[in-house]
Amino acid sequence: MRIRKIAQDPDSRPNGSPTLYRTDRESWLVQGWNITDPDVLAEMNIPEGESAVEIPDRMIPFFSEGQDAER
Repeated sequence: MRIRKIAQDPDSRPNGSPTLYRTDRESWLVQGWNITDPDVLAEMNIPEGESAVEIPDRMIPFFSEGQDAER
């Protein structure tokens, strides 16, 4: 898999996380904040081998930016 960084959150300090990446497999990688609230994790019912991260709304516009770059 090859990845390309699309955007880092400019409002997140000190390390610029969350970050969005586009893959060469027509998918996204999302670097974000670990979800540790046990009630939330239980409600999500995440299967073995999967995980979830949280990103802020301000990162959503960058998803279409990644799509536009491929056209």
